[in-house]
Amino acid sequence: MKLSTKGRYGLKAMFELSLNQNNGPVPLKFIAKKQNISDQYLEQIFSSLKKSGLVTSVRGAQGGYLLSKEPKDITVGDILTVLEGPVSLSDCVLDDEVCENSGVCVTKVVWEKMKKGIDEVINSITLQDMINDHNKNKLENDITSTISKKK
Repeated sequence: MKLSTKGRYGLKAMFELSLNQNNGPVPLKFIAKKQNISDQYLEQIFSSLKKSGLVTSVRGAQGGYLLSKEPKDITVGDILTVLEGPVSLSDCVLDDEVCENSGVCVTKVVWEKMKKGIDEVINSITLQDMINDHNKNKLENDITSTISKKK
């Protein structure tokens, strides 16, 4: 399974939005610049995110986007499902009618276990977890940098 750019960029954009949520509405141009993503592509991505209710938009000169829930209440799975659809390694896990051997297929059990594992991971990581990891990495890098300068 490989995520499309829509899923990867959408997750990066939602992370950037969550980092800047306390500053009010975040313009797409700001997110595009920070994450090196085209404005036009972000507009398409945010259209889907808005329709799903994960973000809200604010019009006007000071407009932009806001998360519709707290970062702790939005999972990676929420975002990827909106942008990519249900995550699965094989269509037979999502629809038994795709394959006539679905009822007796031994590999289907493997695909189902893999899907369950992926779902557990992506549904257990929130935007807040990503922010916490980012802040921890930033702090560790700052400490390392400070120690290196003192030497």
